[in-house]
Amino acid sequence: MVTRKKILITAGPTWVAIDNVRVISNIATGWTGILLSKLLADKKADVTLLLGPAEATFSDKRVNIIRFRFFEELSVLLKNELKTGRFDAVIHSAAVSDYKPKKVYRKKVSSLLKSWGIKLIPTPKLIDQFSRAGNKILKVGFKFEPAINDKRLISEGKLLRKKSHLDLVVANSMGKNGYRAFITGEKTIGPFASKIVMAKKLCELLDKTL
Repeated sequence: MVTRKKILITAGPTWVAIDNVRVISNIATGWTGILLSKLLADKKADVTLLLGPAEATFSDKRVNIIRFRFFEELSVLLKNELKTGRFDAVIHSAAVSDYKPKKVYRKKVSSLLKSWGIKLIPTPKLIDQFSRAGNKILKVGFKFEPAINDKRLISEGKLLRKKSHLDLVVANSMGKNGYRAFITGEKTIGPFASKIVMAKKLCELLDKTL
């Protein structure tokens, strides 16, 4: 049962700086993490939500909401929260930046330049921090791949689960036929055709597991 269980959720996009006024981001809305926070709070779970610079506004007295904007901020928050050892589950639904500029300019770069080449390098995989939290915490990851077929989507979910030593993975996609998602644990279930249906099912699984 998730009642009184402590659950950490990440949600929304992350920013990486280019100069002191410009950033690279993505189109994540944070809605999945917000939805999961509401559903788990309804089940009397003790939820902490690390919420990035999402367009969606969210306020719920039952949820401890900690805001962040930049990749580095989320990295530190996640590390510190997991280090406390107080969580029973972590759900990593944030759309984390995969790359960052090799060089960040301390001042605003002039808008009069005829061209501007920016070299990107990979960011550390935040999901790798989960392994340091020990085996007692239930770990849930998300894998988003736009416009791929169900077979490949399931395969990507299984690959992430194995590679990152996760208990559950939600592999989701958005194509011409709309939202599709599968949840992979010891077995794969789905497809789910909406975030709401997927989130409710994920909460049911957590309710049975925790």
